[in-house]
Amino acid sequence: MIVCGIDIGSVATKTVILKDRDIISKSLALTKASPKLAAEEALSKALRQINLSEKDISYIVSTGYGRRIIEFGDRTVTEITCCGRGATQIGSPLGKIQTIIDLGGQDSKVISLDEEGGILDFVMNDKCSAGTGRFLEVMASVLEERIGDLGEIALRSNNPVRINSTCTVFSESEVISLIAQGRNKEDIISGICASIAERIAGMITQVGKKESIFFCGGGARNRGIHRFLEDKLGVELYVPQEPEFVIALGASLIAIESLKKI
Repeated sequence: MIVCGIDIGSVATKTVILKDRDIISKSLALTKASPKLAAEEALSKALRQINLSEKDISYIVSTGYGRRIIEFGDRTVTEITCCGRGATQIGSPLGKIQTIIDLGGQDSKVISLDEEGGILDFVMNDKCSAGTGRFLEVMASVLEERIGDLGEIALRSNNPVRINSTCTVFSESEVISLIAQGRNKEDIISGICASIAERIAGMITQVGKKESIFFCGGGARNRGIHRFLEDKLGVELYVPQEPEFVIALGASLIAIESLKKI
């Protein structure tokens, strides 16, 4: 059986296609102003890679903030559920996953899992862009750096600047002031990454800190945030090879399970 999971995020839309639980294709498209078109593009790209068409897909599960906007899906599932499912499937060399950090474009989530990998509790920051990928995007623009380079630049700092504001708008003004003061760019970026890590660490305390932590979402590629989180929490975090596809993978696995029930 061939199934598909589509994670329609605020910044990027990800697609994973499975055949008998094996990944045979995946793709990513920028969501931009049209989640529907992004979902169609991501699915089309993934299908072209394996010379298949949409009619070859037996079941499609959509997730993410735009999950209800597509017309070709068979079922919608929350990203919390899909994230837990995808992370559990991937697993971690650090042991059975107990906590998941998902750093996305417009929200960040901390999910606590039970012994069977089910959702025990979660906390979500979706009311403010501070501590999300959008926050990093704004800061990268102010500092005239590529968002993908921020993590590596942060690691070069020897004296991180403390960012006091927890609001993206006020943080932007604070960073502009720091630039005007002649502060080292590496130290500013390091401070930005540290502030995100501190915010996420605070969310973890709300669901209860556990030792085996899985870090996913596009923001997990930022090695600066990764390092500051490990320092703040005092534990090692596991980041999968392609952290941005974890939720789409979870959706595709749920597609298999849903198809079997028909």
